[in-house]
Amino acid sequence: MAYELKTKETDADVAAFIESVSDERKREDAIRLVELFSAVTGDPAKMWGPSIIGFGSYHYKYESGHEGDMARAGFSPRKANIALYLISGYENPETEATMTALRAKLGKHKTGKSCLYINRLSDVDVDVLGEMIRANQIYMDKKYPR
Repeated sequence: MAYELKTKETDADVAAFIESVSDERKREDAIRLVELFSAVTGDPAKMWGPSIIGFGSYHYKYESGHEGDMARAGFSPRKANIALYLISGYENPETEATMTALRAKLGKHKTGKSCLYINRLSDVDVDVLGEMIRANQIYMDKKYPR
């Protein structure tokens, strides 16, 4: 049975999506995050699926033969929190020390396998977050050259 990736780049309007976010603070944070991710990555914001704002893309192929495309970095202003997708992950031997050191300086957050969760942008040091996005970008450019 073939696996179909649900999260694909779309032509949906990023600004319209942000405007549809019901929480005013999350809308404002999303606008600032678009500016930060765009500045650090050099990539424009694009919608990936119905709720992820992604920057850049890469093609992956697993040993199983499954392959697809995904955003190199991104975020989603969810109802409960803001999920930040930094594909380099936090358990990757090449980036673990860097990400661990940066997370120690970041501020209030939680982590998942390759996600960083924050309640609001004011809870974290935006300069440190920029460094994390930059570290992710360096890793992605090395692993998945453009």
